[in-house]
Amino acid sequence: MDVLDWLARWYEAQCDGDWEHQQGVSITTLDNPGWALEIDLSGTDCDGRTLDPVAHNHEHEIDWWICRTENNKFLGYAGPFHLRSLLEVFRDWATKVE
Repeated sequence: MDVLDWLARWYEAQCDGDWEHQQGVSITTLDNPGWALEIDLSGTDCDGRTLDPVAHNHEHEIDWWICRTENNKFLGYAGPFHLRSLLEVFRDWATKVE
């Protein structure tokens, strides 16, 4: 399944009448340029889980990404061509059975 379709299904599964009003998924742009992904994990099946920072860095300033959890949120930041990478890291982490 395409990662964007997967995210849409994951998001819909979290919506319970409250979560989507207080928490949610946010995708915004950075000014360097790039992407920021923030997913509030409160009330999801990922609630309380942690991800130590994982990163992909190359010498070229637009070919990079980094993901981690902080304050019960999944956070990802990336260069302009790596939004899909952020979503894939989240999917892989969120579906990993612990």
